Amino acid sequence: MKIKADTERCVGAGMCALTLPEVFDQSEDDGTVEVLDPEPPAERAAAVRRAVQLCPSGALSLDSIEE
Repeated sequence: MKIKADTERCVGAGMCALTLPEVFDQSEDDGTVEVLDPEPPAERAAAVRRAVQLCPSGALSLDSIEE
C-alpha cells in the first residue's frame, strides 16, 4: 500500500499523527500532514487504514501496490 496525502485539502486536525505517529506527522509551519513512511510495512496496514478513515478532511488516501 502507498499513502497519498493532499496537503491542500488537509485542515491540520492531526488525527493521523495521533493515531499513528510512526507514519504521520504534522508540519511545524502550518500543521498539515507529513507522511513519514509513504509505503509502510504490511503489519501496519490496519492502523494505516484506521488513520486514513479518521481524517476529517479526506486528505489521506491509499493506493494498492501490485507486486
